Amino acid sequence: EQRQQKLRDITRNLDSWTQRYDGTFSRLAELIQRQDHVTQELEKMKEQPGLLVEKRDALAEAIAASTEQVQQAGDQLASAETAQNTAGANHRTSEAGLAQARETMIRKEGELAVVQKAIEDTVNRIREKLDTTPDQLADITGNTDPDTIPDHSQINMLEGRLERLLRERDNIGPVNLRADLEMAEVEERMIELTTERDDLVKAIATLRDAINQLNREGRERLLKSFADVNRHFGDLFKRLFNGGTAELVLTEGEDPLEAGLDIMASPPGKKLQSLSLLSGGEQALTALALIFAVFLTNPAPVCILDEVDAPLDDRNVSRFCAMINEISAETDTRFIVVTHHRLTMAQMDRLFGVTMQQKGISQVVSVDLQTAEKYKQSA
Repeated sequence: EQRQQKLRDITRNLDSWTQRYDGTFSRLAELIQRQDHVTQELEKMKEQPGLLVEKRDALAEAIAASTEQVQQAGDQLASAETAQNTAGANHRTSEAGLAQARETMIRKEGELAVVQKAIEDTVNRIREKLDTTPDQLADITGNTDPDTIPDHSQINMLEGRLERLLRERDNIGPVNLRADLEMAEVEERMIELTTERDDLVKAIATLRDAINQLNREGRERLLKSFADVNRHFGDLFKRLFNGGTAELVLTEGEDPLEAGLDIMASPPGKKLQSLSLLSGGEQALTALALIFAVFLTNPAPVCILDEVDAPLDDRNVSRFCAMINEISAETDTRFIVVTHHRLTMAQMDRLFGVTMQQKGISQVVSVDLQTAEKYKQSA
């Protein structure tokens, strides 16, 4: 509907421009007619000086003849003088006529310049508003008959109507001649974006399926590992405490991947309670039981323990050392224990220490206890 409206507007504009052309062509024909008339007058003015010059020459010849006659015959002097005076008067008349002709020619040239300027202005207006020349405009409209060209009043009326139509056109706004091309580009871009959106939707669905698959596998592995660790944890807890029970409990949600972990322990003679309610030594043994349970479930090459035996008494230190020896025998895990306890150091295979034989100079000392024991027995 908008395209049809714009087409009707363009058709009306074309009709108005055609009418404007008719008026302009009429005015142009009138100016051309005036130019022809002025040109004819100018040609006539140009011919008059030549006639006067011829008359002047003829008079000069007559004067010469009269002078000769005066010399030849004195009795003809009076008539010769009369002829001379007449020739002088004619000469002055010719000079005056020549000056008047020159003045008329200058005035006509001025009028011609005005007409030419008007024609030039009209041609420029046609080029500016119609983007064509008068000859091309005549070919476009097919109107070359001067009788059909409007008069001045009609031209003024048409100019006023044209100005009004131009203002209305400007109020409507510019016509987007690239609308079809832009629409095609937008449709092509929309197809590309739709394809990209579909690809993204498929990719998101694939990623969600992969995430769900990973979550399922993660839950299965987590629950399996949790069951194994929980089983080892209960067994090791009983061995370290020489009785009692302990278990791991998942909390805060149904999803194991998002759940928390609580350690519930019941040393011999105590009720089942959270880890935070146990004494320092009980907490240390419970934590060691959990660490060893993890290493039994998924052994690692090395385990570093930093002064974990500090809160333990001698009896529990002995159990701790025995547990390390058992796990080392069952797995390939090697334990590095940072300790100051003499019983723990006595159970290790090799000791590393730092000594200062000289003030300000530290030195690392390594002792192989098994080799030292052999030397002791041989001695």
